[in-house]
Amino acid sequence: MAQGTNASLQIERLDGGCGSASKGSASATEDENLDNLNQLSAGKPPRNIKIVRHCSSSAFFTDFIHAFSQVIARDCVGWFDLAEKDVGRHSLETRKLIHSDLVKVLLWSSKSILERIKLAKYAKEQRSTAKLCAAIDNETNESEIGNLGLVSPSTENSAFLPIFRSGSWTEKGPKQYMEDEHICVDNLHKHLATSADFPSPGAFYGVFDGHGGIDAASFTRKNILHFIVEDSQFPSGTKRAIKSAFVKADHALADTKSIDSSSGTTALMALILGRTMLVANAGDSRAVLGKRGRAIELSKDHKPNCTSERTRIERLGGIIYDGYLNGQLSVARALGDWHIKGPKGSKSPLSSEPELEEINLTEEDEFLILACDGLWDVMSSQCAVTMVRKELMMHNDPERCSKALVTEALQRNTCDNLTVLVICFSPDPPPKIEIPRNHRRRSISAEGLDRVKGILNN
Repeated sequence: MAQGTNASLQIERLDGGCGSASKGSASATEDENLDNLNQLSAGKPPRNIKIVRHCSSSAFFTDFIHAFSQVIARDCVGWFDLAEKDVGRHSLETRKLIHSDLVKVLLWSSKSILERIKLAKYAKEQRSTAKLCAAIDNETNESEIGNLGLVSPSTENSAFLPIFRSGSWTEKGPKQYMEDEHICVDNLHKHLATSADFPSPGAFYGVFDGHGGIDAASFTRKNILHFIVEDSQFPSGTKRAIKSAFVKADHALADTKSIDSSSGTTALMALILGRTMLVANAGDSRAVLGKRGRAIELSKDHKPNCTSERTRIERLGGIIYDGYLNGQLSVARALGDWHIKGPKGSKSPLSSEPELEEINLTEEDEFLILACDGLWDVMSSQCAVTMVRKELMMHNDPERCSKALVTEALQRNTCDNLTVLVICFSPDPPPKIEIPRNHRRRSISAEGLDRVKGILNN
């Protein structure tokens, strides 16, 4: 490096040929230089750096990028180690800029050597000073790097088709009777024994948490799927078919003489056709998606104290006493319970209408947990997802995962029946999640620091 080169050259605005630099008082410059030197000594990027705002000379820009690439090749301290012969063929403006604080910002703002190389290659190919300077203005954070196209595209594969595997486990728990029912259909076409025209693969799963006896839950488990697929709106209007099926099941419970009017059930189901999954829920059972270790809740617990449910209940003349609807039920939505509801077709504080959630499955969606409130009363959604993922990585058996959740809930002293379903969307266990290490930003080498001091003292 030639002696006397100003390593702390402050570039404020370069117009036209990019040849004019800002000038300040000597004392102000010295203060800034000292501040930047202290930052460098602490292993931090310099502060108070003026940024290049405009540069309309493509020749200068190309020349600078070429020189910048040489700096990158020498890693973090390279801009101090470039010999005169390395930059001698570049323009005077380039040589000044390559040794300036601007380059330090560029290098420190990038998160890795690879991103630095991508940044230089991108800028050279695009010849776009606007995008580069916009990134510099925002200190080249991760979102800006993404806008520059340096982040790899999403791994979502539009051709992904799930392969269903499921397992379930139930326990009576501390209750005197078991009132839960469930259904697992991994192959919907085979189960229906029909060549019905709906997307493949197809699957159906449901959890029905009964109360006032098991009759309502058992009836719903046996009939709800047929009510859906036999609806005239299926499969073109699947959402409407599901809502209609809930109404039919609810009315059928009222009309069936063998079922006591005080018997009722919650209903949580997942219907999967191709990549599209529809989750329908009426009650306090819950559906949770495991997405690369994250818990995504796909249903809402319909408790009477829930704000939206309370508003609906009170608007329709119902009351909530000690968390119970009309002092009798701990849920705000259910099928059956006709001793509480009015005549069929009338609005009732106890609703049978399901809430629906639709998603398109991707490779990141690893499994689905459907469970009654006996599990969720003692365990968070994230805890359940973490447990299942860990179990799958050990033995890849969804049934053993379901059992593990039930066992854990019993150890946590749940007060209810327990029913847990785990549905996997791939034959393989979840991949190990690589947590990126926190890359420490490298400080300037002692040799480089000495060079800076020498330059500033000259």
